Amino acid sequence: MRYWLIATLMLAAGLPAAANVATAATTTAATIGYEGARHLLARTSFAAPVSEVENFSRLTREQASNKLLSWSQTAGALSSPAPSWVNEPVIVPRRLREMSTEERQATQRMFNQRGMEMRAWWMQQMLTTPSPLTEKMVLFWHNHFVSSTQKVRQPQYMYRQHMLLRRHALGNFGEMLHEIARDPAMVVYLDSASNRKGRPNENFARELMELFTLGEGYYTESDVKETARAFTGWSIDPERGEFLFRAAVHDDGTKTVLGKAGNLDGAAVLDILLAHPRTAEFIVAKLWREFISPNPDPVEVRRIGAIFHGSRYDIRAALNAMLTSDAFYDARNRASLIKSPVDLVVGTLRQFQFTTGDVQPFVVTVAQLGQNLFAPPNVKGWPGGELWINSTTLLARKQFLDRIFRADEARPAMMLVAADTSKGGAAAEARQRFMRGMAEISFDSERWLRQSGRTDAGAVARLVLATSPHNTLPGDAAGLELIRRMTQDPAYQLK
Repeated sequence: MRYWLIATLMLAAGLPAAANVATAATTTAATIGYEGARHLLARTSFAAPVSEVENFSRLTREQASNKLLSWSQTAGALSSPAPSWVNEPVIVPRRLREMSTEERQATQRMFNQRGMEMRAWWMQQMLTTPSPLTEKMVLFWHNHFVSSTQKVRQPQYMYRQHMLLRRHALGNFGEMLHEIARDPAMVVYLDSASNRKGRPNENFARELMELFTLGEGYYTESDVKETARAFTGWSIDPERGEFLFRAAVHDDGTKTVLGKAGNLDGAAVLDILLAHPRTAEFIVAKLWREFISPNPDPVEVRRIGAIFHGSRYDIRAALNAMLTSDAFYDARNRASLIKSPVDLVVGTLRQFQFTTGDVQPFVVTVAQLGQNLFAPPNVKGWPGGELWINSTTLLARKQFLDRIFRADEARPAMMLVAADTSKGGAAAEARQRFMRGMAEISFDSERWLRQSGRTDAGAVARLVLATSPHNTLPGDAAGLELIRRMTQDPAYQLK
């Protein structure tokens, strides 16, 4: 698996594939050891700080999993304040329709600006949180229960949905599913408000079964149609921007979903889907692809799915079973995943303890690399995996890494660009802000190497790479140059 991933990276860059890739040794002792701790933290915490690697290395699998999950339980508070507008009333559709062309354009600019503020706020959360596993799980659910600023438009709706996902990120999947079905952003995104008796809209019903619970092949077209009938009347109060059940347009006739018949409403259908063991297995398979490997083991998925289902959908129970499994620590599954843009950007900044200012450059970078926060490409979300990498994105990844590790050298030039006000307009302002943000980046390589206790190439590689480096490092590489070379290696793109 690792060889295939390295080959993919090489081909995307137009380089020859490596002849072989070393594999990490499997830890057989009762404790997970250094390699196991580095692997666990890199997969669950964006990065693997050396002090935490050493602390976790002395723990058993169970102890390490419990420690991670307890962090996420006690560190739920936000590390940075939310944007100031999040509690403002939404702009009702009637008001939007009454606006002049100029007012409508100004409102759209405001929506766009607030969308950027929301992305920057979440990026700041990911960079500063004491519980990175929480942020990874919020991102996971954001890509599961997909909605997007492009269609939803109202930034308050997107913020509220984000907070819903945050509340339940490591809580109960069943409760989250019930809440997401009533969430205004989801109601807008999947057209639930237009789902009426006699004129059912099947969008939410179809995605509920295909993408949120069962997966393809476990329901019929009849199930979709009947589910759509059950959700008729689920709408929004446009004045308050809250969920509203419109009984007058609800179909209260008998429906049959997955063989269960009755006067079913939406909540009853959700319970039917949660009762089906396939739902637990579907979620576990997605978690497997997020934390273990691209190819879920069917036997293990059924085992962990049974634990998840039996716990009444306790997300921590599923994660604990996964993070203590032989498969998670199997050497064949290490370096088997490609870092997402967020993994790469946030992980690098956290791993090397960069000092940052305005985080807008990182918001822009992850979007350019294919992961625009609050705006997945479609209802299926970001496909991820090997699709993160092509010749364009691999070059952009390497350019980002080169730029941030050379930020001190380039700071004078960046400040000149940031100060140049000769060119006006939104594009020029955005570029100036980007360059100001880049000029605020600082990395003290000597301090990092001293604190990490790693000065030679082998020790640095063991900490920051998931597998052996593809390229042979010059024997005299040291300090900042060693770190630059290491992060430019194809192996740095893997986790």
